[in-house]
Amino acid sequence: MAELYASSHTCATLVRMSLTNLVSSIDAEITTLTKVRALLAGLAVSSAAKPAKTSKRTISAAGRKAIAAAQRKRWAAIRKAKS
Repeated sequence: MAELYASSHTCATLVRMSLTNLVSSIDAEITTLTKVRALLAGLAVSSAAKPAKTSKRTISAAGRKAIAAAQRKRWAAIRKAKS
């Protein structure tokens, strides 16, 4: 009888140790997966934050002439104020 108790006690101890190891392994895996998820979530956020590439904006010849005329007018006003 004592022999049976000793062997069942040993089995119970082994099962408890195996469960403890299993739980530790699962916890380690959860930690790893949590870190990977955080990294992937960070990548998703940073890639979504980038603005879409816009096409190059051009200005017409008439627009350039209007800007040049306005700048010449400003320069003339500065020269007039100096003299």
